[in-house]
Amino acid sequence: MTERALRILIVEDEMLVAMNIEDMLLDLGHEVAGLASRLEPALSLAREAAFDVAMLDVNLAGEASFPVADALRERGIPFLFATGYGIQGIAEDYRDAPVLQKPFRARDLEEALRATQAIA
Repeated sequence: MTERALRILIVEDEMLVAMNIEDMLLDLGHEVAGLASRLEPALSLAREAAFDVAMLDVNLAGEASFPVADALRERGIPFLFATGYGIQGIAEDYRDAPVLQKPFRARDLEEALRATQAIA
């Protein structure tokens, strides 16, 4: 587990996947600070909400989540991508962020969260 409990924003357009991620995070001792399934609500949360790290699905109902990543970078909030596309689905400008290949297990999620803290 990471050194401390983290408040995490989940950006995921598939509700069952989001619920599974939420369960994993809670089991790992973390807190879900917010959930967005579309780009505009995700951007609002990325710009205004209080959280430690964000998990971004790359494809949100056909829209890329990279603008959310930009908003997080502006605030200095670390993030990771969770995607079925792997690193190939990540635009070059964002390949410094940890990438969690879907499907994943709780231990993979915890390692990715650790990686966000190492670069924060």
